Amino acid sequence: MDSTITGFHAHLYYDADSLGTARAVRDAAGEALPVEVGRLHEKPVGPHPMWSCQLAFGRDDFAEVVTWLALHRRGLTVFVHPETGQALQDHRDHALWMGSMPALKLEMFN
Repeated sequence: MDSTITGFHAHLYYDADSLGTARAVRDAAGEALPVEVGRLHEKPVGPHPMWSCQLAFGRDDFAEVVTWLALHRRGLTVFVHPETGQALQDHRDHALWMGSMPALKLEMFN
């Protein structure tokens, strides 16, 4: 693995109708995985075009976390990106998606 990656973020995307599902997935991830669980935002935050919740995890936990999310996301869109200190590239060029791919607000990184 590239030594410049210091960690990863997975963002669960949801809306008012799927807020309960997002809460359940976030809470289950927090119990089952080595992740730092973030708040459930009920508005778009940062480059994220939808409501979201961040799960932060280390390089060595990538396979476990992403595999778990693939099987337990319950229909939510999940956006995963590395943390290299290059925010634009991390969000635009090095990201993984599960589900739909809504356009991010990348202009904030310019």
